Amino acid sequence: MEGNLGRKFELHKKWIETIGKEGKMLKLDEVDLRSFDVSDVLLEQAYLIECTFDDLRLENIDFHASLLASSTFKNAYLDKCDFYKTDLRYSDFSNCIIKNSRFSKGDCWEAIFRNAYLIDCNLINVSFYLTDLSWARLENIDISVATFEETLLNGVTLKNIKGIEEAHIKSINIGTLEKPILLKSDEAKRWMLEKCEVSF
Repeated sequence: MEGNLGRKFELHKKWIETIGKEGKMLKLDEVDLRSFDVSDVLLEQAYLIECTFDDLRLENIDFHASLLASSTFKNAYLDKCDFYKTDLRYSDFSNCIIKNSRFSKGDCWEAIFRNAYLIDCNLINVSFYLTDLSWARLENIDISVATFEETLLNGVTLKNIKGIEEAHIKSINIGTLEKPILLKSDEAKRWMLEKCEVSF
C-alpha cells in the first residue's frame, strides 16, 4: 500500500505543477494516513474522503481547495496548516490543538471541533452550519463574515475574538444536541460578545 500511495502522491504533485496537463489528481477514500509521512507531500486540491489523520503532528501542510469530507484529525496537533476553501463537512477535529492555521472560505458543515484548542487562526468567511464547537477554546481568531447557524457552542471559551460584529450569526445552540437552547441573530451575537474575554 505504501509504495502505491507514494506513487499516487508523486502523480498528484505532477498534476498540480502542470495544472492538470500531466500526472493525476489524488483521490483517496477511507485511507489511514497515520503510518505514512505526509510532511513533504503535496495535498492541495486533493480528494481525501474519510481519511484518518488522528494523533498526527501536521505542520505546514497545504490542504487548500481539497475535499476532506468525513476525514478525522482527532487528537492531532496542527500548526501553520492551510484549509483555505476546503470542504470539511462532517470532519472531526475533536481534542485537536490547531495553531496559526487558515480555514477562510472553508465549509465546516456539521464538522466537529469538540474540546479543540484553536489559537491564532483565520476563520474568515467560514460556514459553521451545525458545527460542534462545544467545550472548544478559541483564542486570537478572526471570524469576520463567517456564518453561524445552529452552531453548537455549549461550554466554549472565547478569547480575543475578532469580527463578531461582522459575522453572520443566524443562530447558535448553547445547550446540547439532545436539549438545544437556540439563540437567534441579535441575541446570539450579544451572547458571543458577552462571552468573549478580551486581554491585551
